[in-house]
Amino acid sequence: MFPIKLLLNLAIWLTMLAIFGSVAISWLRQFRVNVPYSHPLVRLIEETADLMLRPIRRHLPVAGGGFDFSPAVAIVILYVLLAIVNRIP
Repeated sequence: MFPIKLLLNLAIWLTMLAIFGSVAISWLRQFRVNVPYSHPLVRLIEETADLMLRPIRRHLPVAGGGFDFSPAVAIVILYVLLAIVNRIP
């Protein structure tokens, strides 16, 4: 059971890192920093984050000013999943 728990922990943490990376990339683009869309690492980060963010964005309205709360909701969901996984004996 331990390897499965370890893999789940790793997957959750990597997804959280991808979401934080995606947020950082979007901020850089907002400040006109040239972050290439075609770079393999950028695509990997954004596609991994989008797996979690896309369903949340479908059900969550965009706040005033165009602020997107879906990364925050995704991180909370992932932390809850992490707590559940860590309570498994």
